[in-house]
Amino acid sequence: MREHDVILVNDQDVEIGTMGKMEAHRNALLHRAFSIFIFSNKGEMLLQRRAMNKYHSGGLWTNACCSHPMPGEDIQEAAVRRLREELGFTTTLHKAFSFTYRAMFDNGLSENEYDHVFIGHYDGPISPNKEEVSDYTYKNVEEIRSSMDSHPHKYTEWFKIALPRLHEYLLINPIRKGMTITA
Repeated sequence: MREHDVILVNDQDVEIGTMGKMEAHRNALLHRAFSIFIFSNKGEMLLQRRAMNKYHSGGLWTNACCSHPMPGEDIQEAAVRRLREELGFTTTLHKAFSFTYRAMFDNGLSENEYDHVFIGHYDGPISPNKEEVSDYTYKNVEEIRSSMDSHPHKYTEWFKIALPRLHEYLLINPIRKGMTITA
């Protein structure tokens, strides 16, 4: 399977070009990405454990889904597409906020992303793609935060950065019950 290009952006999320995903991660170039946070109707957050064969952070726990839109692809459409590809379901996603972050990994790769955060509800069946996801679970946010404090090495770097920002967002914008769900 051919690696797809990512969208290089400036610090205002204005597109400035494209580059192969691995090259952008080797060179720490800022590129567009998204993170999806899914909540059950009980308010628990869906976590996935990344497959061990991922190019970085394999075996670590993180939010429901993260990826990059392809050149010319709408960011929200990309998020819906990737959620279906990784976890086998779709649901209505709502844009929450954006932020930038950088993280370096032991294998010489990096993340330097302008990350668009989406949230949604889902309580139906999950069919993870085993090439992407090795496990999944729903947990309440306080349990996740406690585990992250005591065992930070079990979580992805971006999740450790995004979760406190999501918490701040949800204090002002509580999760809306009854978001439309499509299977």
